[in-house]
Amino acid sequence: EIEAKYTKKMQVLRDELDLRRKTEIHEVEERKNSQISELMRNHEKAFSDIKNYYNDITLKNLALISLLKEQAEEMKKRENHLEKEKADVLLQNKQLKEPLQQAQEQVSELQKKLANYDKDKEALTNTKARLKVTQKELKDLQWEHEVLEQRFSKVQEERDELYRKFTKAINEVQQKTGFKNLLLERKLKGLLSVLEKKEVELSEVFAASNLDPGALSLVSHKLEDVLNSKNTTIKDLQLQLARACKAHNDMLQTFEAKLTAFGIPLDNLGFKPLASPVPGQ
Repeated sequence: EIEAKYTKKMQVLRDELDLRRKTEIHEVEERKNSQISELMRNHEKAFSDIKNYYNDITLKNLALISLLKEQAEEMKKRENHLEKEKADVLLQNKQLKEPLQQAQEQVSELQKKLANYDKDKEALTNTKARLKVTQKELKDLQWEHEVLEQRFSKVQEERDELYRKFTKAINEVQQKTGFKNLLLERKLKGLLSVLEKKEVELSEVFAASNLDPGALSLVSHKLEDVLNSKNTTIKDLQLQLARACKAHNDMLQTFEAKLTAFGIPLDNLGFKPLASPVPGQ
């Protein structure tokens, strides 16, 4: 009975365990099937995504290839165009070679000038400094110039007054000297004319009279004394005229020195030196 009881109990437990095992197996299979389905769905989704991704990449690559082909054709066209431009540029370079050489020479000359730029700049700075000093000196000189102009105006007035007075004095002296010289010259000419007449008359008298040599010698001596006296008078008159001329010329030289000192030109002076009647004077 116990064996039957436990056999029955074991059978019941085995059935329960078998049922539990089957239930658990069924649950495990359901979970497995669910996971398989989920994995399949995930795989399908991932495959679809990958397929779409690679399709997009393929489309993009095809578009890129097409674009690159277009770009390659464009680059080829540009290359041909650049080749033509290159040929044109080479021709222009060949044509511009001589102007380029001239430009290089000009650049070399300009570089030399640029080398002196710093020196010129420094010289300009020094010149500006000197200019400021010179401007200050110029202002001082302008002030001094104004003062000197005022003094010069005053000196000009004094000079003009002195010039008028001196001209008046010179005119008076010249008139007096000229009148006196005229009298002396006329007197001298009259004496010379009288002397010539006397000599002619004396020659005629000597020729007409038959005087002996002794009387002729006496008359000759007397005549020589008279002539010597007249000659002495003539010399005195000539010396007086020479002194008058010298006084006139000395006064004229003094007047010219004064005019030169005051800065007055001598062109329109109007007076000339008198010639001396005595040779060597």
